[in-house]
Amino acid sequence: MDIRQLRYFVTVAEEANFTRAAARLHLAQPGVSAQVRQLEKELGHLLLDRSGRSVTLTEVGEAVLPYARAAISAVEAVRQTADEFTGLLRGQVTLGLVSGAGAAAHEFDLAPILARFHADHPQVEIALTEDTSEWMVTALHRGELDIAVIGLADEEPPPGISLQVLVDEPLVAAVAPNDPALASPDRTSITLAELRDRPLISLPHGTGIRGVLDRACAQAGFQPHIAFEAAAPLFLAQLAARGLGVAVVPALSADSASAFGLRMLEITEPRLRGRVALTWRTDGPSGPAATVLLDLLRTTLTAPGTG
Repeated sequence: MDIRQLRYFVTVAEEANFTRAAARLHLAQPGVSAQVRQLEKELGHLLLDRSGRSVTLTEVGEAVLPYARAAISAVEAVRQTADEFTGLLRGQVTLGLVSGAGAAAHEFDLAPILARFHADHPQVEIALTEDTSEWMVTALHRGELDIAVIGLADEEPPPGISLQVLVDEPLVAAVAPNDPALASPDRTSITLAELRDRPLISLPHGTGIRGVLDRACAQAGFQPHIAFEAAAPLFLAQLAARGLGVAVVPALSADSASAFGLRMLEITEPRLRGRVALTWRTDGPSGPAATVLLDLLRTTLTAPGTG
């Protein structure tokens, strides 16, 4: 037997179908079927039951499957170890980026970093996905992601997750020029309690800023009235400029605020902050390629400000 036969067998077992397994392996179905039959012949036992509408494991197949997977993992580990000595990385790295830049208006220019990594390690496939911070943390724990850029809802990192804070900036209430909060033209701040009965415009559940806002309001004894939700902080600012509510967003630059026609009021009592962090499992990424990319991201991405 050889490792290809074991790989084909495992793939057919996972897909419960020879055609789907062949498509996943980018091979012709007859070739996959022939190799699995050759494996069965060498072992002297049927591993797969082909009599039903879907392919199922026989009793022997059930017993063999974990050993086949272990053999494949061992071969991959041998290859990775040898590649490390030659400076060649292979495999896949899964990187998560929270939607809408996460918890800040700050834009992360990941493209040149990923391009540099790809140029140095062309045999590594990078899989990039976007979702909420909550989903990213769950995916890190499950091993579905190696690295993620998330918005932080709490002061402490999630259990089992290590992080490097990239952005740490105050949250503000962005209001239109005719907003009642601006009765005093010199006003520069607003308390959280004053937002109690105001329609708010916020990032959706699962994002860092929304977690910060919900927690602060709960501690103050009220539930925020969320009138509009959107994934991009700058779009929230546009909605506020139309007088549709008070946008709770990271502090915009003076030019951006002016362009939108907005006033920024710092939220106080308590002061709220939006933080974005590079995160990974505390026990480390799953392979050498992810470790190298993590090191590159940690040394290249911007250090936090203290706005």
